[in-house]
Amino acid sequence: MAQASARHILVDSEAKCNELKAEIEGGRDFAEVAREHSSCPSGKQGGELGTFGPGQMVPEFDKAVFEGDVGKVQGPVKTQFGYHLLEVTERS
Repeated sequence: MAQASARHILVDSEAKCNELKAEIEGGRDFAEVAREHSSCPSGKQGGELGTFGPGQMVPEFDKAVFEGDVGKVQGPVKTQFGYHLLEVTERS
């Protein structure tokens, strides 16, 4: 079965998500931005979610993680929790 490792940043607005994405694409460290801005408890670990398989996350998140490019910041991805920026760090 496919497995992926990812990290994410969760915020409450699409505008904030886009602002943070621009900062990361401009050279800011993803983990640093996650620690400063993510409302998810994983933010304390730089947004690290560990390794998981398909179906373990909400569908919108799953689709981005298992279909998007590895190493590229994706988002905003809207879920029931808010807006996510995510980066797949590994997939097999």
